[in-house]
Amino acid sequence: MNPLTEQELHQLAMNIVGKEMEELGFEFLSINSKPKKDPQFVALKDKYLHFVVVRAVRYPANPVQYDQAFMNKMRDHAVKYKARAYYAGVGIANSKNYEIPVHHDEDYTVNFAGLIEIK
Repeated sequence: MNPLTEQELHQLAMNIVGKEMEELGFEFLSINSKPKKDPQFVALKDKYLHFVVVRAVRYPANPVQYDQAFMNKMRDHAVKYKARAYYAGVGIANSKNYEIPVHHDEDYTVNFAGLIEIK
């Protein structure tokens, strides 16, 4: 059994966040699935532009904690476009044992608190 790669974990996080955004009524304008190529989602909702940074977070790191300086830069970038900036950290862990990596064809646990607006 081989563990999921960083790209695969990121893609999983992107799918989780994208589905949540769809359910919330966001209209996607641009999607970038490359890790650290920010923002991952540029979307429209209620006539406002939204920039969303997605991060896959491995246990034991806390998925709601983010790099404040980086996200402040992203917020400033969003403001130039009259957009709102969000962080979406998705905690992903092996459901049998949080201490071991998530492997292909194994169950995993998701810890996603939703979009966190950076103000």
